[in-house]
Amino acid sequence: MTRVIAGAAGGRRLAVPQGTGTRPTSDRAREGLFSTWQALLGGPLDGERVLDLYAGSGAVGLEALSRGAGHALLVEADARAVRTVRGNVKALGLPGAEVRAGKAEQIVHTPAPPTPYDIVFLDPPYAVTDDDLREILLTLRTGGWLVAEALVTVERSTRGGEFLWPDGFEAIRARRYGEGTLWYGRAASMCEDAR
Repeated sequence: MTRVIAGAAGGRRLAVPQGTGTRPTSDRAREGLFSTWQALLGGPLDGERVLDLYAGSGAVGLEALSRGAGHALLVEADARAVRTVRGNVKALGLPGAEVRAGKAEQIVHTPAPPTPYDIVFLDPPYAVTDDDLREILLTLRTGGWLVAEALVTVERSTRGGEFLWPDGFEAIRARRYGEGTLWYGRAASMCEDAR
């Protein structure tokens, strides 16, 4: 069972997509994720804009809204998962959720929203390579999707070894949760590139 852990919707159950196309982030890993975000932000979520690529059930983005984020864009390509995310958004009724169906690789090449994102979470299927993820991160940064020093977390298989951040991102730390490891980094501001 997947549930919202804390905040306004704490304890509420979330539907998960059927099949093996998605891999929900465990409650334990999600709790660690939000504890780390809170430590790195210097306090609880307070109106931040969150981009949840490869959203699956939408658990991370919806948890962020429950805990005080102002907006969460949930991006998912799998049709069954998109239906599940939309159902979870409707069931929880949290304001600020937006669901976009499509491949993350394509969505990030569309025009950036007028207000960039403070936090990004990427938990792609294992078939998505680290090179693919680095390309997405670079596109997000250069395309105006991210605020300066945006907090970025990538979840990868622990067996895959170290995740190497692309230029323009600073590695912060990594935390292992069984089969998955969360890699935390920050986007540098574009003016730092000019130095």
